[in-house]
Amino acid sequence: MRITAVNVQVFSYPTRRAVDSAGHAHPGDITQAKMALLRIQTEDGTEGFAFGAPELIRPYVLDGFVRKVLVGQNAHDSERIWHDLAHWQRGSASQLTDRALALVEQALWDWAGRKLGVPVHKLIGGFRDKVPAYGSTMCGDELPGGLATPEDYGRFAETLVERGYKAIKLHTWMPPVSFAPSPRIDVKACAAVREAVGPDIALMLDGYHWYSRTDALYIGRELEKLDFAWFEEPMMEESAESYAWLANQLDIPVLGPETLAGKHLSRASWVKHDVCDILRAGVAGVGGIAPCLKVAHMAESFGMDCEIHGNGAANLAVVGAIKNCTWYERGLLHPYLDYDEVPAYLKRLVDPMDEHGFVHLSDLPGLGEDIDFDFIETHTLNSF
Repeated sequence: MRITAVNVQVFSYPTRRAVDSAGHAHPGDITQAKMALLRIQTEDGTEGFAFGAPELIRPYVLDGFVRKVLVGQNAHDSERIWHDLAHWQRGSASQLTDRALALVEQALWDWAGRKLGVPVHKLIGGFRDKVPAYGSTMCGDELPGGLATPEDYGRFAETLVERGYKAIKLHTWMPPVSFAPSPRIDVKACAAVREAVGPDIALMLDGYHWYSRTDALYIGRELEKLDFAWFEEPMMEESAESYAWLANQLDIPVLGPETLAGKHLSRASWVKHDVCDILRAGVAGVGGIAPCLKVAHMAESFGMDCEIHGNGAANLAVVGAIKNCTWYERGLLHPYLDYDEVPAYLKRLVDPMDEHGFVHLSDLPGLGEDIDFDFIETHTLNSF
């Protein structure tokens, strides 16, 4: 089925998420944010869609790379198209990023699902129809009653358990918060959450690559005392040797890499060299759904779990298609925000969670996003 058109709509929508000077999300006043909708159309009129940040898919990316590769090709040939696009990254990776590559590939999978009338998670594996979620908090802040103190984290954890979560992952304080990073305050927050929720809730910590080896070792040993399920990204991931050193000294599983470049290839290196205990991959971070599946299946071949990073329809589809992933990451969560509020450009959540803490995968064809096209048309800022 020949691809005839690839287009982008950039539209505005209301949000209460603000970003600090280091790029971390926090609650804020209602503002208008921008989102891009990538649309791939074939000769029979079938379309596939993917949402992403407008900076990922600017006109020069669409004209210089995406349209050159896609238009005229068979939309079913997503693997070949992905490799043809990835080839263009040599010398152009700052323009055609892995996240842009992932956006295009997601739209191809969405097209395939819509064309065949099947959810993507069934097309790529179909292992389960529901998955337990962990509540993934926003980074700490200095907002009264927000996530400003260890006690705030404890109170919020109680709220999450009441909502139905059986697991919680903490993101603690990071610059520009005045006292961050602080290993001892981070540990206090972890201890407050464990005390608040008791022994039966799984807990994790995302260290967000701020720490030295010795700081990470200190935090990891404290997390072992608190019976945490994993320790994620405590150091810069470009130093595989530091992660191997850490994992060798801790009993708590070390999880990674989250943000390391290199798609599935760098994850293969981490497995070969025993750098971590649990592998990490997300659709956006490794360049698409197919490379994310490659990471997960490789991990399975070595008896390792592969926890999928991030929320959203594409990541949820991968979680629904594989066995060796325990949780779906639902977030980012904060006492001042309602995660269950449906975004204005959708008609329903892509990851609804029941009272028992399970997220149910959509039975809609494609990626499962029930898109409000009328809202998008009304709020379109530009198209190209």
